[in-house]
Amino acid sequence: MNFQRGQPVLGILAYLNPWRTSRLETYILQTCIQAFASALMIVSSLIFLIEYVSISKNLGAKAEVSGLSVIGLMLEKSPGSILVLLPFAFLFGSLFAFVNLNRRSELIAMRAAGVSAWRFVTPAAILAFAFGLLTIGVFNPVASRLSDHYDKVVGKINHDADVKDMGAIYLRQGEGSQQIVIRAESQDEVIGHLKGVTFWVYDIDGKQVPVFRKRIDAQEATLRAGFWQLKNAREASVEGPAVPAYDVLTIPSNLDPQKAFKKYASTQAVPFWRLPGLINQNRISGFSTAMYELKLHQLLSTPLMFAAMTALGAVFSLRLMRLGGMTGLVISGISLGFVIFFVNQLFSSMGKAGVIPIFLAGWSPAVLAMLAAMTLIVYTEDG
Repeated sequence: MNFQRGQPVLGILAYLNPWRTSRLETYILQTCIQAFASALMIVSSLIFLIEYVSISKNLGAKAEVSGLSVIGLMLEKSPGSILVLLPFAFLFGSLFAFVNLNRRSELIAMRAAGVSAWRFVTPAAILAFAFGLLTIGVFNPVASRLSDHYDKVVGKINHDADVKDMGAIYLRQGEGSQQIVIRAESQDEVIGHLKGVTFWVYDIDGKQVPVFRKRIDAQEATLRAGFWQLKNAREASVEGPAVPAYDVLTIPSNLDPQKAFKKYASTQAVPFWRLPGLINQNRISGFSTAMYELKLHQLLSTPLMFAAMTALGAVFSLRLMRLGGMTGLVISGISLGFVIFFVNQLFSSMGKAGVIPIFLAGWSPAVLAMLAAMTLIVYTEDG
């Protein structure tokens, strides 16, 4: 839809008729897309600058890292941070889009023609919701893969990637009536090959209390599909003397050799599609799954959060320019966005600590933001 300069109101009115209702939504979507893209570019530029300075400062003194290498690391690390701040991009983009429509008196023309506020806020919110789905399915896996590669590169630069220098390694496996705690002094280059290993075997009684049964020490242990293979192992139990050393001893295991050692990955480096499997693996191994479950619920609530932030940005821009106070409303909208961000962090901390259920911690900020946006739109529309 093309408007002549100086005639935006007439252009809006020309398309406000029952046969061309879609033209209005299309125009609003085009305006919002441009504003969202501009806000995203601003947020991304700030993150690129901050990450570049941080990487240069942290790695420059430890290794000879070229400027191009720093830029490459910056491009790998930044997407994860951008995804965290994407709700602000939609909040700011929505504010910019609707403030511009208001300044050009196009919102006045819409309201004068009897168009409800829901009519021009809904397309922007749906656009943000769709982008949230795209973020979950595409952008998050890409950012996670880049973040994982960044961690590996930085680990090599800091000489921490060598598994021999990782120190003691702890695992736990078990199901039903038995739990086994595993400690290894080091891990070999081959995934699943441990050295200096100790197995503490516990039986679970009728009251679900672990009772120590025996200890197994081995020079080496290799995790294979369905079992551990121990070399030079010695077994000692509480019921009798130590058993002479075994050349080779096998212990059944429900751990997956390809996944058992990936529980150390940060939540940012785990893509959305791998989270359910990783949660299940950690649950089988007896490890806490709170962080991964929280990440999963936060990702699932991302579309709702994007839509809510977009609606909040719009509702704080609906006041007529001639009535004044627009600056104060815009500042209020931005402040509310930061409040929601800190509420999200608070609920995350409470969820990780077990103070509130994980589901509640992951979904509450998005739901509260949407309820706040809908309440303000109803108040603006109906008084």
